[in-house]
Amino acid sequence: MIPRRRIWPGSSYPLGATWDGNGVNFALFSAHAEKVELCLFDRRGIREIERIELPEYTDEVWHGYLPDARPGQLYGYRVYGAYDPMRGHRFNPHKLLMDPYAKGLAGPFEWSDTHFGFRLGSSRQDLIIDRRDNARFMPKCRVVDTAFTWKDDRRPKVPWSETVLYELHVRGFTMSHPQVPQPLRGTFLGLAQPAVIDHLRRLGITSVELLPVHTSVDERHLVEKGLRNYWGYNPINYFTADPRYVSSSPHGDFKTMVQRLHDAGMEVILDVVYNHTAEGNHMGPTLSFKGIDNASYYRLEPGAERWYQNFSGCGNTLNLHHPRVLQMVMDSLRYWAEEMHVDGFRFDLAASLAREVRGFDGGSAFLDAVRQDPVLSRVKMIAEPWDLGGDGYRLGGFPPGWSEWNGRYRDTVRRFWRGDSGLIGEMASRLTGSSDLFGWGGRRPWASLNFVTCHDGFTAADLVAYDRKHNDANAEGNRDGTDANYSWNCGVEGPTEQPLVNALRRRQMRNLLATMMLSQGVPMLLAGDEFGRSQGGNNNAYCQDNEISWVDWTSIDEEMLEFVCLLSELRRSHPVFRRPRFFEGKRLPGIRIKDITWVTPEGFEMTHADWNMPYARSIGFILGGEACALDNMTGEYDMDDTFLVMLNAYHETVPYILPPAALGRSWEVVVDTAKPKRVRPAEVWEAGSAFPLQPRAVAVLRRL
Repeated sequence: MIPRRRIWPGSSYPLGATWDGNGVNFALFSAHAEKVELCLFDRRGIREIERIELPEYTDEVWHGYLPDARPGQLYGYRVYGAYDPMRGHRFNPHKLLMDPYAKGLAGPFEWSDTHFGFRLGSSRQDLIIDRRDNARFMPKCRVVDTAFTWKDDRRPKVPWSETVLYELHVRGFTMSHPQVPQPLRGTFLGLAQPAVIDHLRRLGITSVELLPVHTSVDERHLVEKGLRNYWGYNPINYFTADPRYVSSSPHGDFKTMVQRLHDAGMEVILDVVYNHTAEGNHMGPTLSFKGIDNASYYRLEPGAERWYQNFSGCGNTLNLHHPRVLQMVMDSLRYWAEEMHVDGFRFDLAASLAREVRGFDGGSAFLDAVRQDPVLSRVKMIAEPWDLGGDGYRLGGFPPGWSEWNGRYRDTVRRFWRGDSGLIGEMASRLTGSSDLFGWGGRRPWASLNFVTCHDGFTAADLVAYDRKHNDANAEGNRDGTDANYSWNCGVEGPTEQPLVNALRRRQMRNLLATMMLSQGVPMLLAGDEFGRSQGGNNNAYCQDNEISWVDWTSIDEEMLEFVCLLSELRRSHPVFRRPRFFEGKRLPGIRIKDITWVTPEGFEMTHADWNMPYARSIGFILGGEACALDNMTGEYDMDDTFLVMLNAYHETVPYILPPAALGRSWEVVVDTAKPKRVRPAEVWEAGSAFPLQPRAVAVLRRL
């Protein structure tokens, strides 16, 4: 007979299972529970060896201390209370529940009917409790010791104005990499390999943004089709890394990756999903939050608490209006920032996090908490500024200190290069940091996170090769994914052997990437776009953990890669392309030109009439390096070169008269997307001459 373990009262803080060197304190928030049992399991997580009722309830927290417990102990919870969905309560002690604060997990999650708290197939749906035990199919929580030797790890602390983001998927980025050892492919340690880091450094990347790495659950309907939630936007725990990215130690692997990226001068940004969980709506499984305190953790319909408010489109929405739920999110963020040395976060559907009782609020509890937090206020915070609520599109509405995914930038740039008319005014705003959206409250151009492609949608190669989505592999009849791609296939749908079509596509890719890299704000490059990665026209590859989504390292377009490196080098070397302030269109005292001057092909400054030409498809501007003087840390001014940037989305050549001799006697071509390779020696054009800006091309000239 196994002796019963000693249990002491313990403490209500901190939440979770905390090893203090002598024993383990267990603390679980539940405002509406009647009793909580701590279930202990053997080392394999198969046999439950003991159930211990937590003896204390303080400030809505159930807690107890096991002086004999040690790191490695596996556990879970059973929570007792009313099963009354009509009032929002879904307690079911027959379901083993995951600790929301678990920092380690053991064993896989397996789908089973026993995960549902209600009787499947009942005519009354979720109103009848299910009494089957699900422990066999649940991962077990693990008590962990998070000690790690960081040595002299230092955060790169890259200024926003110098930031170049690179969005990648931990697994997909290295699964096919020939220089990553097979056992490490698709893992954190795979991403930390020298060949991978060398590639990122060659591109001039300063900050790596990882798609979600929190432990997530593959939806049942995907598993039944032989698919999985590859992107990971279906979380079930916010303190653990998903086992699919781990080769040896969850904490050690992740921290080693961060340390090596930091050593290379690169930051680590996590894409986080605090807007919903994997438990879905009223017909979803009971895995953690739903069985611990459904009425507290989720936003329920007022007066009809059986139903969930669904601003995420995934069945539920976390209730950050509740102080304990807000605390969990803040604790999770601080854990990754402090314990795991993460440098920032990108928030999926961030508008839902800032919803109060009456809707989105720029002064919500969450946004206020982040702004005053001594840790989180000093790391990078990026919002996807929308959700699926009726008032959920909030681009430009986040407070100072935040950067926002600029969806208008993406759509405008795509439409411009597709050849749509009437866009030059809108395009000018997007090229210069979108001050119309972000020019308030002391916000800077870096509030605009500029992207043309991201994980969700076409890659750059597919954007110029497909007019329509091709998502048949997702087994949803091609109904999933957006139809608003603003793409152009250059005359042929999909792959072709026609040389002229392929040449045009490559030029269009260069146009898109050049536009993004030379715009004011923060550029974000999608992994693989630098060498033409394709997903075969799939614009919603969330469920494709295979060659559709993996980066193909065997067919790299070296010419395209070299071009992107050129753009990155140009941006890095010339602060005129990454100003920390918005343009004012003014001259500084003693300076001959403005900070920015918009010019017509005839060489004159644009007038109101020029801006309103509906057929115009080209735009040019001069960046005055002297007038764009940037104050540095010493309070002095750094002067830069002056550049002429010209973009032509028209199908014919547009001659641009180069600015007059007052600005210099000649101009040197530094970028021309009509020419796939860097021209050596550089072309030099005399001031006053007509530069032939080729059809569908970008040219950047530097004043000599």
